[in-house]
Amino acid sequence: MHADITAVQNQSPRNATPDRLQAACEELLQAAEHPDLVTVRSIAQRAGTNVGAISYHFGSLEQLIFSVAERVYLRLNAERLALLQAAVQRAHPAPASVEDLVTALVGPSIRWSLDPQSSYRVLRHMTTLAQVSDNPEIFKPMVEDVQHHLVFVPHFRRIAPWLSEVDIGFRISCLLGVRSQMTRSRQRTEELTGHRLALGDPDVVIAEVIAATASMFTAPRATYSNAVPNLSRD
Repeated sequence: MHADITAVQNQSPRNATPDRLQAACEELLQAAEHPDLVTVRSIAQRAGTNVGAISYHFGSLEQLIFSVAERVYLRLNAERLALLQAAVQRAHPAPASVEDLVTALVGPSIRWSLDPQSSYRVLRHMTTLAQVSDNPEIFKPMVEDVQHHLVFVPHFRRIAPWLSEVDIGFRISCLLGVRSQMTRSRQRTEELTGHRLALGDPDVVIAEVIAATASMFTAPRATYSNAVPNLSRD
């Protein structure tokens, strides 16, 4: 993580100021308990520039934070897609296993959220800002982006051909909901499980998520009848 930021800071002078501002903003967001603690002044001071540089290069503090969150999200999605590609290649010519697909889809987020050295807190802070911002349209491209999730649809369909793309999409949404519960509301899960699971261990969390959700993609949909059963005996 630190090496990535140092590399950015060593880039060409032409882009030095925007890059330094992004690197400083990312470091401060990663360390902050709340996004309000990251200010124009603190970013400028850390980047070694003046406060006007943020509005000059990015337009506003929120737009700078969005640009930082966007590049963090690109790194997260690159890890997700690398896991997907590895799973597909490993299983070829058969479909990738449901366990590997679930791991690729939600594993990086879970691992990052439990790693204090990761930049996952940047994404959390961006979500918080998007909910309270007077200019939510700034964050809309990331908040509503699902392209990186849609690439999983054909792979899940290969293991569950009886499901339509709509069915798969809904199940992916449910799976992402489970992921969010693990990354944002771990204390609630601790209480619900009687503190008997090592929820600070990403391998444990991912294994439990797989156990709870894999059947959505492996068990054919049951058929239900509205007919009232005849319980009379002849």
